[in-house]
Amino acid sequence: MRTTLGVLVAGFSLFCAAVPVLAHHGFDTEYDAKKKVALTGVVTKVEWTNPHMHVYIDVADVGGRVTNWNMEMASPNTVQRQGWGRNTLLPGDKVAFEGFGGKVVESRGALSKIAKADTPDKALFIQGGPEAASQGFPQR
Repeated sequence: MRTTLGVLVAGFSLFCAAVPVLAHHGFDTEYDAKKKVALTGVVTKVEWTNPHMHVYIDVADVGGRVTNWNMEMASPNTVQRQGWGRNTLLPGDKVAFEGFGGKVVESRGALSKIAKADTPDKALFIQGGPEAASQGFPQR
């Protein structure tokens, strides 16, 4: 009886641990690898949330109409391992960024690279890490 109970508890624990892994979405669920974007804009907000960080960027088109882009990044832990701190990117910073537009909402995207506008060759973040820079995108 004790062995059966132990096996049931262990099996249930493994099941509970696996459920969050199954719930994670893939790149193709929300984003379109054919909708590459390369834009410049002004950061309005940076969210340090799990499981993915988000950077919100106001981008003005040639007519002056502003669209706020919601760009998803990796986890805060992954971004910190690339050298980011809480003050690396702040509201008001002008940035150049690359990524992929959303399938449903085009201004919701997957960020693949971001840099300050005055130093576009010095990326603050590259999806997949600095070693992935020469391999192209998407790296998710």
